[in-house]
Amino acid sequence: HLIEAIYRAIARVLPERYTAQTGVRTYVVLVEGEGKKEHLAKPDVGVTEPSGGKKPRQKKGGIGEEFRERFVEIYAEEEDRVLVTCIEVLSPSNKRPGAEGQEEYLRKRQGMLLGKANFVEIDLLRGGQKMPMIDPWPDSPYTLLVAPRRDAPYCRVWPAHYNHPLPTINVPLAFPDPDLDLDLQPLIDEIYELGRYSQLIDYSRPLKPPLSAEDTAWVREQLKKRQARK
Repeated sequence: HLIEAIYRAIARVLPERYTAQTGVRTYVVLVEGEGKKEHLAKPDVGVTEPSGGKKPRQKKGGIGEEFRERFVEIYAEEEDRVLVTCIEVLSPSNKRPGAEGQEEYLRKRQGMLLGKANFVEIDLLRGGQKMPMIDPWPDSPYTLLVAPRRDAPYCRVWPAHYNHPLPTINVPLAFPDPDLDLDLQPLIDEIYELGRYSQLIDYSRPLKPPLSAEDTAWVREQLKKRQARK
C-alpha cells in the first residue's frame, strides 16, 4: 500500500524530535438490495424479534463490507504531543459524491486546510469528483497538494501525469525545521514490482474514464516496450 511506503520513507529521515505513525479511518458499505448505502457503523446481518411468546420474526438486515483508509501523521514529541503534519492518499470513496467516505474525509480536510496542521493530499485517481478548491485545479490526471499550516488557507499544487515521473514534493514540519523531500515515483515503482502487478493487471480492458486518443497511443507504446523487455 502506498501510504505504508510513504510512512517508511518519512520515518527514516525524520529529525529526532518527531515521530510518525499511520492512522486508520473505518466505514462500512451496507448492501441493500441491488444498491449500496454507506455507513460508519457496522450493521447487523440478521435481527430476530420476539413477539408475545410467539416464534421470533426474522428481519432482513444489510450485508456490510468494511473499508479502511490509512493516512500518515507526524507528531512533535515535546511537552505536549502536537500533530504537525497529516498525509492522505485519496481513495475512490473519497471522490464519490454523497458517499460517507467522502463526507467524513471532507470534514477532516476542511480543518486541515484552515490551519489545524500541515496537510499533504495525494490524488492518483483519474476518476471521481475532484476535491473542492476555490481556484481551478490544473488540467492533469493527477494532483499533489501541500498546504503548510503557516500559509493557510493557501496551498501549493503540483500537476502530475502518467507519461512523466511523479514530482518530488515537500512535506512541511514545524518551524524552524526544513521541509522533507518525498519522492513518490520510486515508491510507486517498488510497489508495482513487488506486487507483480504486470502479471495481475489486464491491460487489454478499457480504462474508466477512457483515455484520449493521444494518451491511448502512448499507453500502447509503453506496453509494447514492456513486452519487448520480457
